Amino acid sequence: MAVETGALSLVEIRAAADRIREYVVATPTVSGEAVAGAGAWLKAENLQRTGSFKVRGAINAVLQLDSEQRRRGVITLSAGNHGQALAHAAQAFGIPCVVVIRDDAQVTKLQAIRRYGAEIVLTPIGQWQERLEEEQHKRDLHLVHPFDDPAVAAGQGTVGLEILEAVADVRTVIVPVGGGGLIAGVAVAIKQLRPNVRIIGVEPERAPTVSESLAAGHPVPPSRLDTIADGLAAPYTRLFNLALIQRYVDEVRTVGEEAIIAALRSIVLQAKLVVEPAGAAGVAALTSDSSIRRPVVAILTGGNVDGQRLGSWLA
Repeated sequence: MAVETGALSLVEIRAAADRIREYVVATPTVSGEAVAGAGAWLKAENLQRTGSFKVRGAINAVLQLDSEQRRRGVITLSAGNHGQALAHAAQAFGIPCVVVIRDDAQVTKLQAIRRYGAEIVLTPIGQWQERLEEEQHKRDLHLVHPFDDPAVAAGQGTVGLEILEAVADVRTVIVPVGGGGLIAGVAVAIKQLRPNVRIIGVEPERAPTVSESLAAGHPVPPSRLDTIADGLAAPYTRLFNLALIQRYVDEVRTVGEEAIIAALRSIVLQAKLVVEPAGAAGVAALTSDSSIRRPVVAILTGGNVDGQRLGSWLA
């Protein structure tokens, strides 16, 4: 049963767009014809500051902190991209930042977080949430959650506004899904302006967090969390995100690991854009289903990938 929600609105997303404009890049929406045929477009958030869409939500949240919250500092949990985004935002405004990150995170993502001046706390993924809460309470920090935060989701929703501006006749938007922050924001923005546009979420088969929660009708822990697309390996979704997905998203489907890597290879070699596996998930779904209505936009969510791993996938 769908949960009633009024927790995020088009007004808030438009306000976020105004608020963050000078701090983020209006990323290009480029032709995806070489990758997925005529009528395919790629929203290149891999070219965003910090290498992913995450900076939109982080900046929007940080800009709304009061003086006391800024003095205390911020904390989050992250597989890497939100950690980089929040560290960047915190550094820009002189705010202390702590990132609780899974201990198998890519070294390049850890290095980037440190370059932005944040403190890293490494923890096993099974203790992720517990360690976050422990550090937050011990240090009295303000939590900027990667997806369970209306300010963050509003910032991510600005991607949807830009898609509608770039491809006025779009019929389908495909969104990679982790915890559900991006797809919640994008779906609200697009459906409130263009309700006939179809929104498709895409998760890895090996991280079906939102799919299984939708099936259960409430947030449940995923049955597995061992995907190569670490940026989509959220250990849970939350009621805030799930309710918006239930209300605004037409479908959430899953894709396999081989399809994700095949899509990544095609994006890099044919579209000439570097993406991480999470960023290729939408294209993996698009290229496997010729019935998806076009024009279609697939969001390339990020490009923070280790060079050695990328080389092995392209070989």
